[in-house]
Amino acid sequence: MGETTIRRPATPSAAERARSIAKRGGRAALLPADENSARIAPLLHHVHADGSATVLLADEHPLIAAAWQAPRAELAAVLELTDPTPVRLREPVRGLLWLTGWVRLLDGAEARDAVLAVADERPDPRLLDAGHGASVLRLESASLVLADSEGTGSVDPADFQAATPDPFCMQEDAWLRHLELSHRDVVGLLARHLPEKLRGGHIRPLGLDKYGLRLRVESADGDHDVRLAFSRPVSTTEHLGAELRRLVGCPFLAQQRQG
Repeated sequence: MGETTIRRPATPSAAERARSIAKRGGRAALLPADENSARIAPLLHHVHADGSATVLLADEHPLIAAAWQAPRAELAAVLELTDPTPVRLREPVRGLLWLTGWVRLLDGAEARDAVLAVADERPDPRLLDAGHGASVLRLESASLVLADSEGTGSVDPADFQAATPDPFCMQEDAWLRHLELSHRDVVGLLARHLPEKLRGGHIRPLGLDKYGLRLRVESADGDHDVRLAFSRPVSTTEHLGAELRRLVGCPFLAQQRQG
């Protein structure tokens, strides 16, 4: 008699999830390799499709002088991106992405080109401070590590570059906040897809991607993340709406992950 195979719902790849976190931006901290250095909050950060990152720091920050004085004008550092949950949860971090590599200070035409490259993808008035009180640095990533509710592990830089962010990654937080604040009845209907032991917990929206909806259930015995899979991957808001209505209107298998 053969073994029963449980099919896990499809999820975005680690590289796709990393690209989505990078595109959303989130909060950033620059961590120099020097153990005595404090975490640095950049004035602005932007992760490019190739896994490198552009960072702005105030001219007077000690790291700027350290970069000038370092061998080859490079410093080992980690850029940490924090992906916050779309609604206020007791565990407010949805994912973390770490880019480890070398930071180099840019100047002249190289700095201007870097700023223009960021402006093309993400116009931001803070870019105007470059060369006027703010210095431009480039982080060349050697490795990437992702930790989120789907799993933890390294992301190959080539896979990161080849992947694309989820089509809904820039809208999902606003949609999920609206669901939380204005449609608690809908969230209640989704409870039918949860394992019986989780239905008494506090159900909160956690994430949305082309493969499904993610919920977090806050209960007395801890937090549990659940994925409600769509019947097919979606790429348009029309197909997304149809899949969400299907989840609300009929029972569907939920995949539980315990946090």
